[in-house]
Amino acid sequence: MALRGDTVRLKVHFKTFEGVSIEPSNIELAIYNNKQKKVLTIDSVELQNDGAGQYYYDYKVSDDILEHFYFEFGGIHNDKPILSRGKVNIYFNK
Repeated sequence: MALRGDTVRLKVHFKTFEGVSIEPSNIELAIYNNKQKKVLTIDSVELQNDGAGQYYYDYKVSDDILEHFYFEFGGIHNDKPILSRGKVNIYFNK
């Protein structure tokens, strides 16, 4: 849950099927509106590394985002895509 205009921390932990942390290449973060249309792409240079395979980005929720938004961290590992998606609900007040 987040308030409109607030900052939220979007986080990911990339792991293998066995649960081992991995470092994918070409990591990006995409933000989608509530209609699943991509509105922003952030490349790995702007992401913060928080340990092996762990990244985060502090995102200011735009005032024009209503209800919710989606985010997607993605990269390449062993020549295959690896993705993690999430949804953040937006409220005007608690």
